[in-house]
Amino acid sequence: MTIPWKAVLYQLLGAALLTPVAAVLAVALVTEVSLPRVLLLWAACLPASALVACLPPVPRVEVIALSELLGVAVPERADPVYLRVLTALHLFVGATLSAGALALAPALTRWPPAHGDLAQVSVMVVAVAAVMVLAGAGQQRVARRLLRSDPSLVIEELGRRQRLALELHDSVGHALSVVLVQAMAAQAALRRPETVPAAERSLDHLVSAARGAQQELDVLLRVLDEGSTAQTPTLAALGALVHGLDVECRADPVDRVPEATSRAAYAIAREAVTNALKHGRGPVRLDLAVRSHARHGAGGRGKEVVLVVENATAGAAPSGEGRGLVGMRMRARLAGGAFEREEVAGTWRVQATLPA
Repeated sequence: MTIPWKAVLYQLLGAALLTPVAAVLAVALVTEVSLPRVLLLWAACLPASALVACLPPVPRVEVIALSELLGVAVPERADPVYLRVLTALHLFVGATLSAGALALAPALTRWPPAHGDLAQVSVMVVAVAAVMVLAGAGQQRVARRLLRSDPSLVIEELGRRQRLALELHDSVGHALSVVLVQAMAAQAALRRPETVPAAERSLDHLVSAARGAQQELDVLLRVLDEGSTAQTPTLAALGALVHGLDVECRADPVDRVPEATSRAAYAIAREAVTNALKHGRGPVRLDLAVRSHARHGAGGRGKEVVLVVENATAGAAPSGEGRGLVGMRMRARLAGGAFEREEVAGTWRVQATLPA
């Protein structure tokens, strides 16, 4: 809801931005005070508003006015055409209301008011303020509807949904793979009395993985309901990721890896381990190294995170790239890195290199 005094100030700001141009037009067009001349000036202010809205500083002022005075959330990369339309509307309506207020209330131009004019002035001030508040509410509604269809917002929403779908695929897919592996291990162990303790451990891991998957699913569904952003765990959770699985993990300290890189590397590791458990056989080898490298095109050295996951293939390697491989490649590219996958001599291997 627009605060009344802010709506009035919004209209006055629009009038102030258009006043210099309107004054020039008035000198050129209103050679005599008559209704046709005034209407001609009013009509000329519409294209003048559109021209003023194209001046570089004016849309920036409009963004601040929409945000601070009308409470409209403007995208960081708002479509310039939409923004100029809103700015031109703001200038024209604000100037019209302000000029109308002066024309309909001559007593407002005299202070102190003449005897008997005080009541007229008071009523007119309240009426003009009410009209400005209603106009502000209307402009707020128009701005929100127009900016809601802004292409940049549509692209952002599609990107958010794609990230959420990828996060859901990775987290729940990994949990289901863990459940399947542990259930198969428990089933095999229960066939022999001497391996019952191993079966119990597998079942404990299975229950833990199922609970974790349920919690992650709840979080992601809450993100979907609230429209917020899903956050992938960082590499600090790598130990929990491979706990109870047939994964040989070697990792360098990751406390100095930037958070964004750490989240991307964890997501890639999770999906790579999931694919290895699902499609491969035998132990999975996960190697995470943080190493120095020469910067391309610049002096000095930088750091990079190199993640390698490999295991033996079970039969023929899958043809093409499924959602998991596409997701890993996309995450690596978004982080500014590279992703490779290969199958050599019965070993499936994926490698992601991310700048740190």
